[in-house]
Amino acid sequence: LQVRTYFNDLRDKRVVSALGLVHSRFATNTFPSWRLAQPFRFIAHNGEINTLQGNLNWFRAGVKSFASAYFTPEELDMLLPVIDETNSDSGCLDNVIELLLHAGRTLPHVLMMLVPEAWDGNEDMDPIKRAFYEFHATLMEPWDGPAAIAFTDGKLIGATLDRNGLRPSRYAITSDDRVIMASEAGALAIDQSTIIEKGRLTPGKMFVVDMEQGRIISDDEIKTQVCSKSPYADWINQYQIRLEELPEPRVMFTGLSEESIFKYQQVFGYSREDIDLLLKPMAIEAKEPIGSMGTDTPLAILSKRPQHLSNYFKQLFAQVTNPPIDPIREKVVMSLASFMGSNGNLLDEDPKEAHCVAIKHPILTNQELEKLRSIDTGVFQAKTLQTYFRADGKPGAMAKALDRLCRYAVDAVEDGFQVIVLTDRAIDSEHAAMPSLLAVSAVHHHLIRKGYRGAVGIVIEAGDIWEVHHFATLLGFGVTAINPYLALETVNGFQEESGLSAEQLTKNYIYAVNSGLLKIFSKMGISTLQSYQGAQIFEILGLNKQVVNNYFTGAVSRIGGLGLDEIAKETLIKHHRSFGPATQTENLLPAGGTYKFRRKGEAHLFNPQTIHLLQNATRKNDYNIFKQYSKLVNEQTQQAYTIRGLFEFNYSRPSVPLNEVESTEAILKRFATGAMSFGSISHEAHSTLAIAMNRIGGKSNTGEGGEDEMRYTKMENGDSMRSAIKQVASARFGVTSYYLTNADELQIKMAQGAKPGEGGQLPGHKVDDWIAKVRHSTPGVGLISPPPHHDIYSIEDLAQLIYDLKNA
Repeated sequence: LQVRTYFNDLRDKRVVSALGLVHSRFATNTFPSWRLAQPFRFIAHNGEINTLQGNLNWFRAGVKSFASAYFTPEELDMLLPVIDETNSDSGCLDNVIELLLHAGRTLPHVLMMLVPEAWDGNEDMDPIKRAFYEFHATLMEPWDGPAAIAFTDGKLIGATLDRNGLRPSRYAITSDDRVIMASEAGALAIDQSTIIEKGRLTPGKMFVVDMEQGRIISDDEIKTQVCSKSPYADWINQYQIRLEELPEPRVMFTGLSEESIFKYQQVFGYSREDIDLLLKPMAIEAKEPIGSMGTDTPLAILSKRPQHLSNYFKQLFAQVTNPPIDPIREKVVMSLASFMGSNGNLLDEDPKEAHCVAIKHPILTNQELEKLRSIDTGVFQAKTLQTYFRADGKPGAMAKALDRLCRYAVDAVEDGFQVIVLTDRAIDSEHAAMPSLLAVSAVHHHLIRKGYRGAVGIVIEAGDIWEVHHFATLLGFGVTAINPYLALETVNGFQEESGLSAEQLTKNYIYAVNSGLLKIFSKMGISTLQSYQGAQIFEILGLNKQVVNNYFTGAVSRIGGLGLDEIAKETLIKHHRSFGPATQTENLLPAGGTYKFRRKGEAHLFNPQTIHLLQNATRKNDYNIFKQYSKLVNEQTQQAYTIRGLFEFNYSRPSVPLNEVESTEAILKRFATGAMSFGSISHEAHSTLAIAMNRIGGKSNTGEGGEDEMRYTKMENGDSMRSAIKQVASARFGVTSYYLTNADELQIKMAQGAKPGEGGQLPGHKVDDWIAKVRHSTPGVGLISPPPHHDIYSIEDLAQLIYDLKNA
């Protein structure tokens, strides 16, 4: 009704149209405004583009190579920057669609480029269609996220779904030649007797009505038309270079000696904990290690110990109806493939745009790096740049080195190199390695500003990369491929202990890293490496505004922190362990203490002193000891372990008389425990929390592990172990009709609290007979909750679940 009154022509009875495209925008993540109203010029989009920042960066990076027979150079200059970044994600997508459409492609072609099917790894896909997607992947990364996109140019009208099918889209065809598509089957009232066909869009598929021909075109037909337009497979076969098919390198770096490995481990901040708790399980068991304790160490910016730069970056995660995806059950639609080299001209289809190096995953062995470094096809070459700075401790040393590195990177692109390798192998007593994340992001953003980023691939060869988070931050800030040479040398040292060959240890380590990366992508609902690269799905905590603006442009940072000189100081503390005047000669690395308390390690809020006081207070039921415990924890918090510890209460205003505030009983009703499951904590702890909350009139929460039915009956002394809040999580552990009817409040857990964007996980050794009985599972078998609810991918789905639970 608002739209009808807003546009005068829609109130004129003479206005007639054979088609209509309407979007009732819910605005779940932003406040509604007319500026964001849909549909736009060509699309209406139900969903979110989770990779928007990266998509915008890569678009800007390719602008310099734009050329088209459909536009004069002057017209292109007038159109730039094309994307109005004040628009919503949907509006930005519409801008790109409009440009590509006017550059000569059809609307289905454009949508297939921007929102492709899951083609990598799909051996059953028609080779012609697969070649189309592979060719266009070298030009444009997917605009990824949950998406049902309806589109029209006045001649065609249709819709497509994202590769995961994370938004509903249902259609009905009637006997009076009407085609109706909406997110819900009942969106419009239709005489059921007139319906001749019903259906729904499936993941990655397209539904098109050709208004000129007066017919529906199937997904197979429209995609066959588009994919057969050019010989994409021939272009790929002629020009694409596959990394595994490159000739063996002429020169190889010799492996580091045992002494050199130790020296480099000191320089780059390794600890015994990193090697024993992280690298060994990854290399020997081919999986990420699992821990079950929360993080009670200070934030990087508040720690008194030198930090890895990536510790200042926190991963973001999808929330509410923008779901994470399940990297285990939905692995078939995920991809780690990417392409090295120039992204080419987005506005044209030249066979030579396929001239790039295809890599199956972003982790390079030393041998693969040397293959890439020595590549020379006549038109495809690599340039190596050093990422060190003067280790004299003088102010501005790192800033000068970064300026020099960025200048050399521009020179390399202008000299025609398609690959830039950034390396820190050349460090010595006078030269320290820049943090690899800083070097990569600085070069990435400088090339974007110069309009050159799309012309070159960036590879990092660095010693400060070993955890999955290190790899994720590098990829998130624009690197194309990564060679963690020191981590690879380190895992090769486990041969005697494990009985595995160096080759198998390397393969296991890379597999574990890749699995971890897929899990991180899935937290934000992202399916492909190409979409994640440069998307900057992080929030920075602890770097100052100048560093963020210059080297991590566009990243979210709400507080200040370190400048370049302070980052250099942290780097030099580690560097001088091996190259300083007091070089450590004893063959020992720092213990670490991040994952387990160590006397000389990282500080912990919960340490032997606090735990002893807490245990003493509870065992003796002594409130005075508990006050000692509380005082110690509060003092630690105020010593800057957490951001909240930096806040102080303002006592300057007059106090409110007690007779004017609510009673203690009324306040206690609002008390509620956190949602901790039976299994993650013991029965004694879980039931004691419930008894305490019931005594004071508050509410305890079951967590996602169900609740033993015996707790619904009151105890002899009148206490109750029944939790008032019953949680319903993605795995539905312990959720029965009896469970739901014994609740005062139902809570649907949309996102995991302890591991945001992931599912809950209970190791098999914790699943005893009792826990298995309550959760309706099998003893001894580990339990993993899916990251998303597999029945909630839209607002409508959430409403349906609420309805079902209330009526159980």
